[in-house]
Amino acid sequence: MNWITNYVRPRINSIFSRRETPENLWKKCEECGTMLFHRELSENLNVCTSCGHHMHITPRDRFTALFDGGVFVEVGVPEPTADPLHFRDQKKYPDRMKSAQRSTSEKEAMLVATGEIGRTPIVAAAQDFSFMGGSMGMYVGNAIIAAAEEAVKLKRPLILFSAAGGARMQEGILSLMQMPRTTVAVQMLKEARLPYIVVLTHPTTGGVTASYAMLGDVHISEPNALICFAGPRVIEQTIREKLPEGFQRAEYLLDHGMLDRVTARPQMRDELISITRLLLGLPPEVKGELPAPEASGDAAASTGSKIAGDAGKKDNPKK
Repeated sequence: MNWITNYVRPRINSIFSRRETPENLWKKCEECGTMLFHRELSENLNVCTSCGHHMHITPRDRFTALFDGGVFVEVGVPEPTADPLHFRDQKKYPDRMKSAQRSTSEKEAMLVATGEIGRTPIVAAAQDFSFMGGSMGMYVGNAIIAAAEEAVKLKRPLILFSAAGGARMQEGILSLMQMPRTTVAVQMLKEARLPYIVVLTHPTTGGVTASYAMLGDVHISEPNALICFAGPRVIEQTIREKLPEGFQRAEYLLDHGMLDRVTARPQMRDELISITRLLLGLPPEVKGELPAPEASGDAAASTGSKIAGDAGKKDNPKK
């Protein structure tokens, strides 16, 4: 056996012929199992092109698709006390926060921004479920209050995208206190007679559903989103009965009057523009960048002559 021919040469060839293939070129749909090319999936806003399954999307990507030209300005949020309860389970709370910040490249679970949609100025807030399950802590409460205050100051409607597993247990009672705080923030908008639109995404559960997520003037949901206080599994274990098909999903809640619309993510921007302008008493959005053309002098003269001629015929039928 010639070890140089049979082992060394193939080894060298394999090293020089190796191709580095990025691991994120393809993504498998969790619903139908279709392998989706990352660029095609991104262009469709993380919605499966085969079955329409809505995958997770970050607040920044959502805002880029929502605002005109993808341009928005972040709104500052007051920083709460870090680890007020010195909570520890398997990890210390600060360690969990650092891990979430590294994995998401975000400071916390909610992003607040201002910008325009269809030339209509708005304030928007969105939760990030990948940041500790989008859990509602003191920062999220501060973010919603900051968004409401900014909307009142600028006299703009507020659009909120919810996605959360509920209150953040690492902050205990302090996280539950955000329920009445955010309710007061919503009341500020109502007193200022400003629209508050909530887009419920998968999943929206727990104390978030029991507070600001269900206090909007209009409630829209993405398809098949889980929206509930206690999840289906908890309810089944409690009542020991099988729940109806699609229980607590967006379509079920729409049929039972809990939602106003169920809209797919690619159509969400146009839907929000129409509803926002309607609530503000504005005319429908004008498509295109140029103003509507005005009648020229010659066209106006010919139109006037035609109207005068028609009037003359009515006065004198013999003409």
